[in-house]
Amino acid sequence: MTNIIIAAGVALIFVMVGTPVWIRIVNRLGYGQMIRQDGPEAHVKKRGTPTMGGTVFIVGSLVGYAAAHLFTGNVPTVSGLLVLFLMTGLGFVGFVDDYIKVFKQRSLGLRSGAKMIGIVLIGVIFAVASLNFPNGYDITPADPHLSFLRDFGPSIGPYLFVVWALLLIAAMSNGVNLTDGLDGLAAGPAGMVLAAYVIIGNWQLRNSCYDFALAPNCYSVRDPLDLAVVAAAVLGGVFGFLWWNAPPAKIFMGDTGSLALGGVLVGLAILTRTQFLLAILCGLIVMITLSVIIQVGGFKLTKKRVFKMAPLQHHFELSGWAETTIVVRFWLMSALFVAIGIGLFYLEWMPKK
Repeated sequence: MTNIIIAAGVALIFVMVGTPVWIRIVNRLGYGQMIRQDGPEAHVKKRGTPTMGGTVFIVGSLVGYAAAHLFTGNVPTVSGLLVLFLMTGLGFVGFVDDYIKVFKQRSLGLRSGAKMIGIVLIGVIFAVASLNFPNGYDITPADPHLSFLRDFGPSIGPYLFVVWALLLIAAMSNGVNLTDGLDGLAAGPAGMVLAAYVIIGNWQLRNSCYDFALAPNCYSVRDPLDLAVVAAAVLGGVFGFLWWNAPPAKIFMGDTGSLALGGVLVGLAILTRTQFLLAILCGLIVMITLSVIIQVGGFKLTKKRVFKMAPLQHHFELSGWAETTIVVRFWLMSALFVAIGIGLFYLEWMPKK
């Protein structure tokens, strides 16, 4: 528990203090946000707002994680380092995308193919490495199985597992990117899901098969405590960032932050063996992503738009809802999804009559 508190606290303080510094640097360099010409008219006034704020909470998360291990003397684990690698690697891809946008003063950065190559490269390294590095109990960070509350069914094999992991990584990183359309809209729900993974990691540690091998519902997760520490470090960083990103935002996370957050959420889901549970915990992100799929698919089939604009938050903007109203109501929906997910995770431990 000490690790978790230190990781979250150090990351929170680092980002709270570091974000204003980053804002001044970005303003001095002229790296302001570009706005889509086909977006809501209300967003025009946001043009020039400092961006690439995800850089600060990525660095803050790494500092928080390192500080927790330095203070307690615990050695970082392979599982923790793999999730941080996925977060940082995808964050770098997003940083390049953001840099091209602000440097060339356009709303589009990396070409979609180049961005996908970067995501796939980072994802493959993560997925392959996660199937290696067994501990003394021969447990690797990940396992070639599908999972919900734990692994289930037959093994899908290492090759299909890598493909499956890539699909999850691409879907969630792009999902968070789509959600990041209003001030604080992505950071708030991501923080809630990270808090859920702090709880999940702690619960898995306290019911680990290493200590309770005969328990019917024990967990064969390689490093549950360190995964909780990673979740806490990123949670502290995201909360610190949200202080400056809340409406009206002083800074945007950019693709740097949204791709990194998608990566850390998927990394935690894969290594805690809760892949399908992530879809419930991230119900708001899934809902917003589906709105884009429905909009595009519906228009191709019927030549009519289902929503006034996609992603979903822009539909409500054009329906006359205030930005803060949308953000708060979407946060409430996200909290409900997280509560349902945690409830399902705990359900199998409920006494059976």
